Amino acid sequence: MRQEIKQTSGWMRLLGYALPALLATATAVAAPDEEALGRDAGYPVGANLAQAYQQRYMVGSFSAMDSVGPSCEQPPSDNPLPLEKAASQTAFHYRYRGGYYSLDDYMQHQRATAVVVVKDGRIVAERYNYGRTAQMRMLSNSMAKTVVALGIMKALEEGRIRSLDDRAQDYVPALAGTLYGGTRIVNLMRMASGARFVEDYSGRDDLTRFNVVMRNQGALQAAQSITERASPEGERFNYEGAQTTVLGLVLEGATGQTLCAWIGDKIWKPIGAQAASFWLLNPVDSTARAAGGFNATVYDYARLGMMMAADGMVRGQAVISREHLLDMTDASRQPQAFRPGYMADSRGSTYFGYGLQTWIMPGSHRRFVLLGIYGQAILVDPDLKLVVVHMGVGKDASGDASGNHFGLERDALLRGIVGTYGNW
Repeated sequence: MRQEIKQTSGWMRLLGYALPALLATATAVAAPDEEALGRDAGYPVGANLAQAYQQRYMVGSFSAMDSVGPSCEQPPSDNPLPLEKAASQTAFHYRYRGGYYSLDDYMQHQRATAVVVVKDGRIVAERYNYGRTAQMRMLSNSMAKTVVALGIMKALEEGRIRSLDDRAQDYVPALAGTLYGGTRIVNLMRMASGARFVEDYSGRDDLTRFNVVMRNQGALQAAQSITERASPEGERFNYEGAQTTVLGLVLEGATGQTLCAWIGDKIWKPIGAQAASFWLLNPVDSTARAAGGFNATVYDYARLGMMMAADGMVRGQAVISREHLLDMTDASRQPQAFRPGYMADSRGSTYFGYGLQTWIMPGSHRRFVLLGIYGQAILVDPDLKLVVVHMGVGKDASGDASGNHFGLERDALLRGIVGTYGNW
């Protein structure tokens, strides 16, 4: 602490005021890998998307991504939903690998940029690392997939999409005769197109090749480039962001609007968003990067989670129908092969299930989570009216490949937060 403490202040002043300030400062400087992440340069923003994902630029870029490349704006609500703060913050604790830790401990262990906990519509705890603030727009990465799904369900609700059993080519005629074009929308949403597609973030996978085509030729041409099936559609979960790119094209074809305009009008404003949000655009064709290009403040991510926790309701009005939200997030509405305990991911884990562009968590009741690489997550527990927003800059895209066990400790933290209010 820079400010001197005068001797005349006495020990009571020192203990009552200076010590908490010192502790707060100690917590801030204890965030992991600050130097490697660009602290001494003020956490710089990358000059382009490739640089934005480099360690030195991740913190700055992940909270200013709309300045890195072209984007479209979704204006906030004319009547933002109030988001009050509790009079005092709740102390959360969790158990992890034989230890018993606090939320502050967690912020020192892992490269989390922000954690905001909302219970019954009030912020009961919030923490930030690396100089990030609640006013900054944070990159969603793959949490955007759930936002796209909400847009698809709203189009279904309004009759723009006739049925989720329709095929993508019914709304995107240029995909007629292609693998994705002939796939039912519900199977694209369930990550079950059957396409032979590896997404392991190695830089040599099918996702990398898909993104190269998309950047150089456009989203439509990238979708047309996937031609080989590994299994019949609808049978097996295989996570591939390309399917969400196709869903973005379906949404635009069905509504006659850009993804940005449709979701902005039908989802973003109705949740009572306080700040504008942005979608990154693919430069060559100006299509929204549906699979991971959404950017919003943590408070508005919380409002999004609150809407989903309330089964689609905001201030007595349905943003999206409860039935459609259950279709997206209720394990019992998914085929058994997509439920927690049955569905194997690329690593063979059966921990998660998968609904419609939304991860389903195991436990005593319905609980689901929006997930993005590098540490992004929004936990939603409708029974407890609990939402946890978690932003991060993980050391590697795969989650725990670096040995930091970011995903495992985050899960332990979420379990501890849930355990404060009820049973997992």
